[in-house]
Amino acid sequence: MKTTTELKASLRNVFKGELLDDSNSVTRCANDASIFEFVPILVAKPKDAEDIKTLVSTLNTQEDPASNLSITARAAGTGMAGGALTESIVLDVMNLNTIKSITDSTAVVEPGVYYRDLEKQTLAINRIMPSYPASKNICAVGGMVNTNASGEKTLIYGSTDRYVKKLKVVLSDGNEYTFEPLSKNELDEKMKLESFEGELYRSMFNLLDKNYEMLQKARPQVSKNSTGYALWNIWDKETFDFTKLFVGSEGTLGITTEITFDLVEPKPKSKLLVIFVKDLAPLPSLVQKVLAHKPESFESYDDNTFKFAIRFFPDIVKSMKTGLFSLMYRFLPEFSMIIRGGVPKLILLAEFTGTDDQEILARAEAAQKDIASFGFETKISTTKEDAEKYWTIRRESFNLLRHHGGKKRTVPVFDDIVVDPNKLPEFLPRLTELMDGYKLVYTIAGHIGDGNFHIIPLMDLRKAKERSIVLELAQKVFALVFEFGGSMSGEHNDGVVRTPFLRQMYGDDVYHLFEKTKNIFDPKHIFNPGKKVFGGEDLQRLQDHIDRVY
Repeated sequence: MKTTTELKASLRNVFKGELLDDSNSVTRCANDASIFEFVPILVAKPKDAEDIKTLVSTLNTQEDPASNLSITARAAGTGMAGGALTESIVLDVMNLNTIKSITDSTAVVEPGVYYRDLEKQTLAINRIMPSYPASKNICAVGGMVNTNASGEKTLIYGSTDRYVKKLKVVLSDGNEYTFEPLSKNELDEKMKLESFEGELYRSMFNLLDKNYEMLQKARPQVSKNSTGYALWNIWDKETFDFTKLFVGSEGTLGITTEITFDLVEPKPKSKLLVIFVKDLAPLPSLVQKVLAHKPESFESYDDNTFKFAIRFFPDIVKSMKTGLFSLMYRFLPEFSMIIRGGVPKLILLAEFTGTDDQEILARAEAAQKDIASFGFETKISTTKEDAEKYWTIRRESFNLLRHHGGKKRTVPVFDDIVVDPNKLPEFLPRLTELMDGYKLVYTIAGHIGDGNFHIIPLMDLRKAKERSIVLELAQKVFALVFEFGGSMSGEHNDGVVRTPFLRQMYGDDVYHLFEKTKNIFDPKHIFNPGKKVFGGEDLQRLQDHIDRVY
């Protein structure tokens, strides 16, 4: 293998950015928001897209293909699946952080732009890119694109793939290409090219067209999905769109250098219908009745989350920047309800939005009336302050666990599962029975309207016995999800933690098409290897990389 010193020497005269191999730099990039640790040999911080092209070209022309040098792109490092971790070269794109243009309809940005900075500028003209995740204040748009991120607005607005209009990407030949939707005539012209680009279009069109029916059947029958390569979305017999492939590809096919997002006009007003569910049996019918009134968001959190919030009430006070007694006063109706009937199994939050207060309130009240027969307590929060207390518990559930675990830590491994909401009365009891069998403290929160749940247990990963449970339990949870026709991930993508289970989820034939796609775009496997395909089946290696120091 070429040493770091030799690699830096070969790049020194042509790479304008920073090349870092000091302990602080590589340690900083050894972790993300997952539980895993992979220490890179080098951190490359490009100054511009030309630097990325230089680095890719250098690795692409390695004389020794067994050198195993590769490039893993990293943005803000907030991923929960280990997608930005590697033992080779980290490409830190956070210096590529220019917002190039914003109009009423689009925003053109580099991958290192923080979403919060983009949102600040788009809201200034009353526009938004709506697929933001809960980590919107700390994540970067490059990570959002490469994981196909989504969040509380996804119910109406969909995932990030819906808003990527155009991409610029450096491919394995070291050149930068632009991808956007093509008509059949435009596709035919691309396929005539006698170049690497032309070969890509020819090879992928043949793969997609030949296997069209199989791929359409392989599409997970869930509201959102960020596992595998979305091959079923690229070609619909009329339009050919490679952006659908690159969104959610985790940098395994090329390096994103520029993103053009579509923007939408946000709804300025909202009302929140809160539903306290004590019995899961009528959940599908209840959810469908609420969805009929078209809430913009439909979120949930479980009794464990609520109990944690009460137990660590000062954290909620701090997060909301209010006084303890003032917030306790606001929660008096909920405390009274709990005293009368106990903590509900689920608390549902249906947010209705629009431009007219009376119209929004009417929809919330109509939904409330439609579910009255279930006998659950409900309330409509008509003020921002009242709604905020529920949203804060929902959004802070992960932080509550992370900050109050003592010797234990949050373990996001099977944290992003998706099933059909109609199957939840069967699915959730079996899931909780499985989790409770391990006697773990955990919370379940998520997007009830999408059937997308985040399950976060607390574990002491310094103990070998508890480390051994992690992947054992993951296998059981994923098997249960597959039994119900669901997906391992609606938002967080595969990374190192879900890649080993992709073959099981999709079957050999579709997984083989994933492998072919990787080989077409990246024949030398220089882009983020071990994610999506190839080398991800070694669970023992993954077990060995669980971070024990925190």
